[in-house]
Amino acid sequence: MSPFVAELTGTAVLITLGSGVVANVLLDKTKGNNSGLVVIALAWAIAVFVGVYISADISGAHLNPAVTIGLAVAGKFSWSEVPSYLLAQLLGAFIGSVLGWLTYKDHFAATKDPSLLLAVFSTGPAIRKPFSNLLTETIATFVFMLSIFFIQKGEVKLGALDALPVALLVLGIGLSMGGPTGYAINPARDLGPRIAHAILPIPNKGSSDWEYAAIPVLGPLLGAVLAAVLYGFL
Repeated sequence: MSPFVAELTGTAVLITLGSGVVANVLLDKTKGNNSGLVVIALAWAIAVFVGVYISADISGAHLNPAVTIGLAVAGKFSWSEVPSYLLAQLLGAFIGSVLGWLTYKDHFAATKDPSLLLAVFSTGPAIRKPFSNLLTETIATFVFMLSIFFIQKGEVKLGALDALPVALLVLGIGLSMGGPTGYAINPARDLGPRIAHAILPIPNKGSSDWEYAAIPVLGPLLGAVLAAVLYGFL
C-alpha cells in the first residue's frame, strides 16, 4: 500500500467501527440500544487500535488531520505530504460512515428522531455554546496531541501492541472529556461523515447542522498546533 491508501484504509476502518457503535447505542431496535457512553468510548478506542495497526508501518497512522498538521508544525512531518494525507483521511472517513450506514440501514429507517440519526455521523454539543464548545475541542485535542508526541518519543516497544497506547489515550479522553461535545478531536472524523449524512437518502434525517460543523474542525486543529508549539519548548 501507498501512504495515501494506508491512511484512507485505516481511517475508513476507524470510522466504520466508530459510527457502528454509535448506531448500535442510539438507533431504535438494535441489540445495543441505550448501552451508554462507556460502550461508545470503549469501541472507539478499539477502532483506533485497529486503524493504527492497519496503517502504522506504511503511513505512520495519522488517521486525523489534526495529527498530520500537528506533526508538520513540530517539524516531524513534511508539509509537502500534508495535502495527500488530509484528502485520504477525509475520503476514508466518508467511506467508513457510508459502511456504517449500510450496516444499520434498517435501524436508521426505524428511528424517527433526526438528532439521533445525525449523532451517528457527527458530533454535537450537549449544551450549545460555541465558544465553550470550541474550547472543549481545543483542550481535548491539545491533551491528545501532546500525549502523542510523548508516546512517539517513548522507548518502550510493545511489538504487535504498539497501537495500544494511542487506543488507551482515546479511551481516556472519551470517558473524561467526551461529555460536552462528543470529543471529535479529529476534523475528518466529523466532516467526512457529516457530508455523508447530507448526501445519503436517510428518511427523517433533518438538518446536517452545518452551523456547528466548523467547531469540530477548527478546535482540533487549534489544539494540535498549540500542543506542537508547547512540545517544541519542552
